Amino acid sequence: MTRLGKVLKWLVVLIGVAFIAIQFVRPARTNPAVDQTQLIQSHLQVPPHVAAILDRSCQDCHSNSTRWPWYSNVVPASWFLVDHVDEGRQHLNFSEWGKLEKRDADKKLEEMCEEVSDKMMPIDTYTWIHRSAKLSDADIKTLCDWTKAEQARLAK
Repeated sequence: MTRLGKVLKWLVVLIGVAFIAIQFVRPARTNPAVDQTQLIQSHLQVPPHVAAILDRSCQDCHSNSTRWPWYSNVVPASWFLVDHVDEGRQHLNFSEWGKLEKRDADKKLEEMCEEVSDKMMPIDTYTWIHRSAKLSDADIKTLCDWTKAEQARLAK
């Protein structure tokens, strides 16, 4: 075996050992307890067709009911996923909607329409793997019509 071959062999071994070692440094995948009285459905009128879109395209990152896929157990994917879900929950959490002040809830509804209209949500890295989460133009219109109707209803 040539010198380069030996170096490459040891490099592969070292990378393999490092990959196995980092599997023990996993972040916590959490699904905090859900208080049914705080859910978005408990505070807004969410028709079934809107709930279906939210469940399919938003729920995993924007609620405490994340469905963690098998690859969320594998580092470094788990680092990315946990960080993404934590950030998504901080920005908008359907499981904690009842904790929002009225003006904050109004702003979140406005932002929801803006984000899906600008095709910022759901993010590409999510829809690449979860193809069914991609929003159609009809889905976007449905969500925006609903958010605007809820804003108007809450303004009364």
